[in-house]
Amino acid sequence: QVELIESGGGLVQAGGSLRLSCGVSGRTIYTNAMGWFRQAPGKEREFVAAINWSGHTTDYLDSVKDRFTISRDNTKNTVYLQMNSLKPEDTANYYCAFRYPREITLDSREYHAWGQGTQVTVSS
Repeated sequence: QVELIESGGGLVQAGGSLRLSCGVSGRTIYTNAMGWFRQAPGKEREFVAAINWSGHTTDYLDSVKDRFTISRDNTKNTVYLQMNSLKPEDTANYYCAFRYPREITLDSREYHAWGQGTQVTVSS
């Protein structure tokens, strides 16, 4: 059974940075795509970023491009989301997601395991 645990969330002022981590247990992730999603109160869960199995292909939500960077360390079975120049509208619960295929998708329905989430709050 694949289990994902996110960490690194917290309260930060606008313009600040946070680095989220997602540790995976239960299997290695060498051959799997991974993603980050977020959900703000009263809103639907939305795609934030994804990375393919090799790390050579990534994709981002338009509003976070040039501010967020997704990366992975397969030797540590961990995926990261570096978030810079944070804005109040980035406030949400951030979820890590795992999918069995190697290549990425923006569709949350195509992911097969999820973490519990880590809260990110950006104050103005």
